[in-house]
Amino acid sequence: MATVRLTVAQALVRYLCNQFIVIDGEQLPLFPGVFAIFGHGNVTCLSEALEAVKDVLPTWRGQNEQSMALAAIGFAKARQRRQIMVAATSIGPGALNMVTAAGVAHSNRLPVLLLSGDTFVNRRPDPVMQQVEHFGDPTINVNDAFKAVTRYWDRIVHPEQILSSLPQALAVLLDPADCGPAFIALPQDVQEIAWEYPAAFFERTVHSIPRARPDRDRLAEAIRVLRNAKRPLIISGGGVRYSDAGKVLAHMAEKRGIPLAETIAGKGTVSHDHPAHVGPIGIVGSTSANALAAQADVVLAVGTRLMDFTTGSWSAFAPDAKFVSINAARWDATKHRALPVVGDALETLRELDDTLGAWQANPEWTRKGRTEFAKWNTMLDTFQKPTNDPVPTYAQVVGVVNAKAGERDLLITAAGGLPGEVMKNWRVKEPNTFDCEFGFSCMGYEIAAGWGAAMADPTRTPIVMIGDGTYMMMNSDIYSSVLAGHKMIIIVCDNGGYAVINRLQNGKGGASFNNLIRDCRVKEPFGVDFAKHAEAMGALTRHVESLADLGQALDWAKTADRTTVISIVTDAFTWTPGDAWWDVGVPEISERPEVEEARTSQTEGRKRQRVGI
Repeated sequence: MATVRLTVAQALVRYLCNQFIVIDGEQLPLFPGVFAIFGHGNVTCLSEALEAVKDVLPTWRGQNEQSMALAAIGFAKARQRRQIMVAATSIGPGALNMVTAAGVAHSNRLPVLLLSGDTFVNRRPDPVMQQVEHFGDPTINVNDAFKAVTRYWDRIVHPEQILSSLPQALAVLLDPADCGPAFIALPQDVQEIAWEYPAAFFERTVHSIPRARPDRDRLAEAIRVLRNAKRPLIISGGGVRYSDAGKVLAHMAEKRGIPLAETIAGKGTVSHDHPAHVGPIGIVGSTSANALAAQADVVLAVGTRLMDFTTGSWSAFAPDAKFVSINAARWDATKHRALPVVGDALETLRELDDTLGAWQANPEWTRKGRTEFAKWNTMLDTFQKPTNDPVPTYAQVVGVVNAKAGERDLLITAAGGLPGEVMKNWRVKEPNTFDCEFGFSCMGYEIAAGWGAAMADPTRTPIVMIGDGTYMMMNSDIYSSVLAGHKMIIIVCDNGGYAVINRLQNGKGGASFNNLIRDCRVKEPFGVDFAKHAEAMGALTRHVESLADLGQALDWAKTADRTTVISIVTDAFTWTPGDAWWDVGVPEISERPEVEEARTSQTEGRKRQRVGI
């Protein structure tokens, strides 16, 4: 057997370089790049291997381990999970910084390969710098923290182990059902070892995304349930987009007259004005989709994990509504006694539509969907209409940005007040142009993901909308994007702190406390000059005072040759209304009458929840 003598680090890198994937008939690198911050746990071996292939597998230096892993996630999302970035870090705090990003990838079912340095297997120099020692179990270190937030976890303690570990990691990264982050720990003394690897291990390998067909009997049962439906509703989740099933679902919904609602991850499955579209559903959803959900007798949930923001904490549906869940993942398909149809969304929808024959939903129900959505659009026009108020609302700001966005421009946001505002107010012009990370609600995703998305598709411009609180948490990839030449447009909505959490705090009877800057323990509240701060990182910037100035600034930003940052003060107390209920903990007893009142209201709301069904 022909062999090649390589170090573990060199062998790992060579293997990654020889993995390809077919996308639209073209073979492309499965791993198009690496985000890395080097330290003593990876700079002497892994970096040596990466430097040797820098023209084949580019390495990009991040400013923070969490943000570079988030950039990798934003890249994967923009590429619809078809290409995967690597994020590499040293041991200790660098590795732990990536744990939050791993949680984002895990909860959102997104692929990223995480490589971390590790302590010495031989333990000769223990304890090494940055090693956290466990007195009762010396095999544990900080890398074990990734076990809770990864789909695949391994620690390489012998050179031969990568022969089995790397293919298994790739299988997880490419599996529509198990997709999520894969983590491999690389002890320092193992990375350096040279070993005779089989040459065949490094042969060019071309992958494709598997598409599992549904069980025939389950599909037949789903068709029977649909044919008996009088008021069917489709909920389109992120899995529809990753399966590239949007066109098929949109065509089926229109042909069959089934109203189509979208989850947070599924928004952008269709354009806003698609004939079957009735808006986003749930807590940050539309009155139109929620009105239909309350009356639907059959809910066809496609590619969604049915999180609480979609289901209104399971209060949004009639108690006797039946669920048919199409999902590549068995775990997601079997929730709440749904009829589980486990299979790829594209293939399952094709088979389902082909078998439904001439069946259509009741025309009255179809018309109701269009009527409710027309009412919702009229409401949006009212919310977004400019007024003489000196401080614009989120809805007004989103409306201006939406109007200026090109058809292919990608909107990115996450956490805080913006997810609810863009879910309601952003009218998608073209499918797959919307990315709201709210599965993990990770503050800090926005700018990093913008960098990754700009890298994933240089032909379109990511528009990142971010609050002042999240900006302060993680903004260093403004610098990264300018350094790398990947342009994005960032709009900072400054409302003086964590305004949406202050809203929730007040809404459940609590006093404003430690959320808005003015309500924190500070010497004297003051605002941040975000334009000057971003300018110091190389961005072109403007601060604007009005909606008209915002529109002009966006026109200017589109002509700029690099990342631009526009800041605008926004109203911290005016929000686009919604009508869904959310289950959160409210104190059972309190000295505040407002809390007691909120507790009573919360208890009443829980009576409407579907319990386990």
